[in-house]
Amino acid sequence: MIRRELTYFLTAVMFFTRIPIPYKLPYSSEIMNKSQKYFPAIGYLVGGMAILVYWAATYLFSADIAIVLSMVSTVLLTGAFHEDGFTDVCDSFGGGYGKEKIMTIMKDSRIGAYGVIGIVLLLLLKFLALNSIAPLSTTFILAVMLNGHITSRFHAATAIYTHKYVRDTDDSKSKPMANQRPSISSLLFSLVLTLIPYILFDSWLFIIAFFVSYIGKMYLTMYFKKHIGGYTGDCLGTIQQVCEVLFYLTTLTLWKFM
Repeated sequence: MIRRELTYFLTAVMFFTRIPIPYKLPYSSEIMNKSQKYFPAIGYLVGGMAILVYWAATYLFSADIAIVLSMVSTVLLTGAFHEDGFTDVCDSFGGGYGKEKIMTIMKDSRIGAYGVIGIVLLLLLKFLALNSIAPLSTTFILAVMLNGHITSRFHAATAIYTHKYVRDTDDSKSKPMANQRPSISSLLFSLVLTLIPYILFDSWLFIIAFFVSYIGKMYLTMYFKKHIGGYTGDCLGTIQQVCEVLFYLTTLTLWKFM
């Protein structure tokens, strides 16, 4: 039982990060599918790296430099996995019209003007949001970073439960996960993992930010469904990135009205 769950967790780590796994894992579509419940746990790893680098860097540099170094660390840890999906979505939906054209552009490994502009604006918005939070409280920005990474990954994973996977190519990385929707118990397990830090930090701001960022997920999935009939792996990456920024912006806005 424990060994099986460890396999699921390490599969998620291997899929979403550049962290080396010390031994060869068994692979199957079923294992990939069941690893989904550990997606929020990846948020703990990435978010943990973000807050560790930020906290250490503040002893040497200003807060804005510490934030940039924190963002760099998460990109290196994940191999820009979600950011790459976001750029592909910007290019395909920005430059394509109709499902066939959108899907063709999305599979193109080259990046266009829409992707470059989109990712620059997204990263700039993420930096400015965190830089605005930094002067409020060190504990607060660390909590916001951690919860933002965890929550946004949970929201992205819920799209697998609520919508249809539309890419039919066998080389798609996300296809094994989308072949079968995980059980409700797996979804509840993911939700519990996501909400643990909410209980520890005991802040109503995070609860509201959870729902506001989920509304962002709902809008994106409706948009994707309208134009391509469902979601792709790149769409999931986009949901994660957008929900992360929405989480930061919501907590920043709410703090100002406390």
